[in-house]
Amino acid sequence: MAQAAFYSGFKDIWLVGGVRTPMVDYCTSFSQLSPTDMGIKVAREVLARTGIAATDIGSVVAGNMAPGDAYQYMLPRHIGLYAGVPITTPAIMVQRICGTGFELIRQAGDQIERGYTETALIVGSESMTRNPIAAFGHRTGFKLGAPVEFQDYMWEALVDPAPGITMPQTAENLAKKYGITRAEVDEYAAYSFERALKAQAAGFHAGEIVPVVNETFRLDGYNDRHIKLQGKTSEAATDTHPRPSPVEVLAKLRTLYPDGVQTGGNSSALVDAAAATIVASGDYVRRHDKQPLARVVAAAVAGVPPEIMGIGPVPAIRTLLERNGLTVADIACFEINEAQGAQIVAVERELGIDRDKLNVNGGAIALGHPLAATGVRLSITAAREMNRRGARYCVASACIGGGQGIALLLENPSASH
Repeated sequence: MAQAAFYSGFKDIWLVGGVRTPMVDYCTSFSQLSPTDMGIKVAREVLARTGIAATDIGSVVAGNMAPGDAYQYMLPRHIGLYAGVPITTPAIMVQRICGTGFELIRQAGDQIERGYTETALIVGSESMTRNPIAAFGHRTGFKLGAPVEFQDYMWEALVDPAPGITMPQTAENLAKKYGITRAEVDEYAAYSFERALKAQAAGFHAGEIVPVVNETFRLDGYNDRHIKLQGKTSEAATDTHPRPSPVEVLAKLRTLYPDGVQTGGNSSALVDAAAATIVASGDYVRRHDKQPLARVVAAAVAGVPPEIMGIGPVPAIRTLLERNGLTVADIACFEINEAQGAQIVAVERELGIDRDKLNVNGGAIALGHPLAATGVRLSITAAREMNRRGARYCVASACIGGGQGIALLLENPSASH
């Protein structure tokens, strides 16, 4: 009999630092940026902030879902090289759709425990703006009168062809299954926006953001790479999507489907962003006197029916808790990706999570969901919030298109409770 979930437990693996770009609404100031260049920016910054020498990095593990240019297959390698890691250090691209950022951390933990390296540079980068308009069937030419089959890479990817429904429709299925109303979904979305604005005003988000400016990345003997912000923008330093969004305003928006609950206002925002962290062995951390963000206790991945893919965090989180002798009450804070409002409410309800512990600094509805960067961002935010509370455990998680869920359990061993 197949196991209920894929589980990775770690003995002495640590997140050392974490940084991200601001999450910028798509088709705005980051619209001309390659995901590679956004990745280089956060990779350089996390090395600088942690004081870890680039020459100490023994592996680069990077993720990017949709190609932002014709050179996507070089993305992990170029991020590493232009961040200054040794030319002998290997790099790999990892993809688990919306769970990619978590999978980067999980695979880095595996690499370290298997003795391949002591440190891994982790980068997730995504340009929703630069999702291509693609044609997959014309390599052999265009026949006279035949349809020209160009597709919007981002729009078409919202459809799961197995059940034949869109990602928002999977949330509608959960709304029906759990009896979630439109009013409840809008109430949650308003909560996400309110918490994001509060955290932004308090400076919490700024603690993990590196401002992005026009910049050139140089590598001796190789071509320069560049960041050039769109238009007259000279600096991007804050997340752009959070805005006052009371329930009364959200309630006026039209639903995506007749008699449905999902709208553009209570679904995850489209943004461009990158995020980075360093995963290291305990021996390395102690030998170099580093102050890590958190210990990576374990990761779990589970499969669920594609038509209710948004419930995926539930079995993944339950696996983490059961395997570590914990309960939901033992977790100080949860960062769970808000793919759609009904989806996150269903997960909250099924697990019995106190909303005061869930996405307390705003989630993807307010901040955005840059696919491959999301899991890295959620892990960094969860660890920072756990440490701010002086708490022992936090969980970061996401649902995954196609019917999966992934979750990470992080620990602050110095916490008193």
